[in-house]
Amino acid sequence: MRVHLNSTGARVAGAILIAVLLFLAGSALIEGYSSAFSIRAMLVLACLLAVACVGQTLTIIIGGIDLSIPFVIGFANVVAAQLYGDGMNFVLVCAIVGVLALGIGALNGAISAGLNLHPLIVTLGIGTIVQGAVLVWTRGFPSGSAPEAVTKFVSIGGSVGPIPVPWLIPAFIALSVVIIVVLNRTPYGRRLFALGSNPRAAALALINPLRMWIVTFALSAFFAAVAGVLLLGFTGSAYGDVGQPYLFQTIAAVVIGGTALVGGRGSFLGTVAGAVVLTQINTLLIGLGLQPSLVQAALGLVIIVLVSLYGREAHVRATI
Repeated sequence: MRVHLNSTGARVAGAILIAVLLFLAGSALIEGYSSAFSIRAMLVLACLLAVACVGQTLTIIIGGIDLSIPFVIGFANVVAAQLYGDGMNFVLVCAIVGVLALGIGALNGAISAGLNLHPLIVTLGIGTIVQGAVLVWTRGFPSGSAPEAVTKFVSIGGSVGPIPVPWLIPAFIALSVVIIVVLNRTPYGRRLFALGSNPRAAALALINPLRMWIVTFALSAFFAAVAGVLLLGFTGSAYGDVGQPYLFQTIAAVVIGGTALVGGRGSFLGTVAGAVVLTQINTLLIGLGLQPSLVQAALGLVIIVLVSLYGREAHVRATI
């Protein structure tokens, strides 16, 4: 057996180191970068991105990819705002949005695995259909907003008792612990890694690939919908394209954090570190005075460089 040098643990540590170095660079170059408000703002933005990255982490580990995430984010954002604006109870609104998102994700997984089609094409197609359906429903003019409780939950100026951070941050920490435990200590997590590492061997171990793909992509869409609802509270109004920046950022954060694009290896802790890295890069570029268009171009270049460094590796089966 050959030793694989770029282990997931080493790459998670590398992502954390990059985040620390970026913070030190930002503190040295930009006045106020390390202020309490700035740190809270970056943590909130990183948490929102990381929530959207939950599903991307799972789908990439299983050997797929989910390009419908930004479209589902926009769908959840608009539908939640519209239904709540029409007077529906917000708990019921969230239940409806969650069930619809699970159905969208399950359809992605069923078509990809059942018809043996590449998920990149399937999820992009389904996501485009979802976006079109929302545009037809709202006639291109979404309305509505989030309840005050959701806004306070994600507000940068919020606090958890005496702790000056919004409830989003401790809630996300708790969610991260649950996801890490699920990935490392449950039958679902073991089957996920097994299927991503070697689908044929997983089938011989009586792992049902169709069921796993349906469940995994359903979870991906569900967490994308959660991100969409949280973004509704963060921005204060509905916007169908609110998820577009997350198209490549979710993939980049996952890969920077040590998850192999070829599947079979990954860590959600690394994904969180990757989300922090991307958030700091974006904040650093804006703080240096770059125009929005140049920020997007520079961020895209950074993503390409980081993914090219982290994403080129042999499949797990090739390292044995």
